Amino acid sequence: MKLQKNDGFMNRSSGWLANEKGFSFLELMVVVVILGILATYVAPRFMGRADDAKAVKAKVDIVSIETALKLYKLDNGVYPTTDQGIAALVEEPNTEPVPMNWKEKGYLEKARVPKDPWGREYLYLSPGIHDDYDIISYGADGVPGGEGKDKDINSWELE
Repeated sequence: MKLQKNDGFMNRSSGWLANEKGFSFLELMVVVVILGILATYVAPRFMGRADDAKAVKAKVDIVSIETALKLYKLDNGVYPTTDQGIAALVEEPNTEPVPMNWKEKGYLEKARVPKDPWGREYLYLSPGIHDDYDIISYGADGVPGGEGKDKDINSWELE
């Protein structure tokens, strides 16, 4: 069989299929079904990861705040009180005990107190119930207690 060129395509008798320029509906449906099957097996592995990531971020924030609190105490001899709060790490407190050697730029990076990953303030107690200070995020639901994504993240439980 001799092949003949015809405007970049060859006719059916010459081997090229000039009338087939795309995918058929059936071929597209097969691809959609295959993607659907893959999604049913792969998606559950990634579902819930956002909640895990938020819990990890809260733990990292608490460790960062703890480091800043230790530096504050090193400079001033005491931790900020509950009333002064974590804000004492970015703004010099003017209530007792007024820090004597407060660091000019504060103790937290970016000179702001982070909110927990759910957009709420961390609870700070000093003196704490479990330690010199306690830092708490109440998790996704914002209320004490809970399981899973609603579980509290507490400074005294971090390793």
